[in-house]
Amino acid sequence: MQDDIYTEITKIRDEGGEAALATVISASGSTPREEGAKMLIRPDGSITGTIGGGSIELRVIKEAIEVIKRGKPKHLSYRLKEGEDLGMICGGDTEVFVEPIVSTPTLFILGGGHISFSLARIGDLLGFKIVVIDDRPEYATTQRFPEADRVLVTSYDKAFSELKVGKSGYVVIVTHGHKGDAASLEGALSTEAKYIGMIGSKMKNISVYARLKANGITQQQLDTVHAPIGLRIRAQTPEEIAVSIMAEIIQVRHSG
Repeated sequence: MQDDIYTEITKIRDEGGEAALATVISASGSTPREEGAKMLIRPDGSITGTIGGGSIELRVIKEAIEVIKRGKPKHLSYRLKEGEDLGMICGGDTEVFVEPIVSTPTLFILGGGHISFSLARIGDLLGFKIVVIDDRPEYATTQRFPEADRVLVTSYDKAFSELKVGKSGYVVIVTHGHKGDAASLEGALSTEAKYIGMIGSKMKNISVYARLKANGITQQQLDTVHAPIGLRIRAQTPEEIAVSIMAEIIQVRHSG
């Protein structure tokens, strides 16, 4: 059963999903499961494995869903009175550690120019998976982006139909024109990405936003976009701009 749990954890991480792992770390007296028993809990409350069933398991599932939402582990202690656990004759103390299953963050870079070149290198150093998308074959190459886990040549209006962007996804829009920015942003807003940032001046962004509003995108959606992108550190060069963008992404990633 534990092999099934570890297989499922690997699958969840690869797909950018979320879950929590509950482990019995202490058990004394007559308790349903021994130390080391594990249970994987998904956001909808479904599980793989068990820590003994009954009322304790139900309570742990409820706590685990909150752990998934908050992204922080939690230590739980239960004192089980004899006959309390749904009619089972058992009593004792149980401690359970619940930890979030965190997917490897993925940096989706729309555009393969100079800023993207530096972004890919910095993102790779910071432990992000790197995906680069550009509609120009000469820019979207593995030779130009050796750090990338995937390089995709496609039009920006079709990019997100070919990508799976979950809650551990971070989208950076640095294409070579307003049309590409607008198409990329519209696609990004249809995903669950934790961060969406778009480069450009305030005037350019107003123009892009107006185009998207005409296509049904709401102001509430646009308010989630980081634009102009990056922390305000007076960055000038492509390398400095890439640093400011990654700094903002780190800030969002650890904001909870």
